[in-house]
Amino acid sequence: MIGTESGVAFGQLRSRFDTTLRPGFSLPRLGTLMSRALTETLLDLSELTVLTEAATGAYAVTAVLAAMAGARHVYAFTKTTRHGTSAEAMDQTLKLADSVGVADRIDILEQITPDIIHQTDIVTNSGHLRPLTAALIDELPKEAVIALMYEAWEFRSEDLDMDACLRRGIPIVGVNERHPSVDVFSFLGPLCVKQLHDSGLSAYKNRIALLCDNDFIGSLRSGLVSSGASVDVFEDVQSLYHDQWDAIIVALRPAAKPRIGAPETAHLVACAPPGAIVVQFWGDIDRTVLSENGLGVWPTTSPGSGHMGILLSELGPEPVVRLQAGGLRAAEWVRRSGAVSSDGLAQIVTWHPDQSPTRARPSPR
Repeated sequence: MIGTESGVAFGQLRSRFDTTLRPGFSLPRLGTLMSRALTETLLDLSELTVLTEAATGAYAVTAVLAAMAGARHVYAFTKTTRHGTSAEAMDQTLKLADSVGVADRIDILEQITPDIIHQTDIVTNSGHLRPLTAALIDELPKEAVIALMYEAWEFRSEDLDMDACLRRGIPIVGVNERHPSVDVFSFLGPLCVKQLHDSGLSAYKNRIALLCDNDFIGSLRSGLVSSGASVDVFEDVQSLYHDQWDAIIVALRPAAKPRIGAPETAHLVACAPPGAIVVQFWGDIDRTVLSENGLGVWPTTSPGSGHMGILLSELGPEPVVRLQAGGLRAAEWVRRSGAVSSDGLAQIVTWHPDQSPTRARPSPR
């Protein structure tokens, strides 16, 4: 799922695991979720070396999952970001790893040296590692693969150097988030409902316009409807008609410019009553223009270009654990030369002459 950064600390717990605040993030609970995900995805990283991140919050699980799956070695790079310091990321990752007995299999790094890259079989497209540069990709072994950690059609060119991957023949491996062993798409509806509630609007009994032009559409609509919302779906802004909308949810594929800019805002103003809220689920929006035209905007600050407006970890650790295990499993499958088919777990990002990344067929587990 796009924009799932090395995310929110465990209920803003910073460098410690305080289960009295959010017991859903307790160490025993995380251990259970990770073990379950390993069983369901059949993740087996034995004899493979993984380069990933050490992170705060739910994304502390990534390196630990790799170690629990038997990786020969896990190198976890960290740095200080707005989500936490490198010391906090190290502390949370190692505490979680220690709780499941794999701390000795993880090395936390603040610098990635060529000798480490030369050993790497799988490198994850994780927040602390991005962007994956040509310099890094050029040092990878020829058999290495990049784990995209979200679906292939969601690929963002700013995440990594596609030209370097093509030149080296390094596969970029997406994960089929709808595969039964991952099933992250089922969390999208509840995630959208939570985002509405965070904005101060109940989904129940409210009139919602859902702007969606991608594969999120079914999960978002069903989640909103099951929560009691009245929902109409529109594939683009111009098809939206005038109604008593309580909220307009933007779930549009990001583009070179905001999906909701000045022209789109003018159309929304003509179609929505005063006080309607524009909720950014996915797809960049011009907050200044929307606010200047009297529309409420949520979230109030930008999540970053191309990123989702709410993190999966807002629902707790389970969707993140499932996604990270699936992303690693998809990469493992391709690294071990697993064949591609239409109903499996791994996907390959391909590049067409028009320079637009296309969704590849998923591969079996």
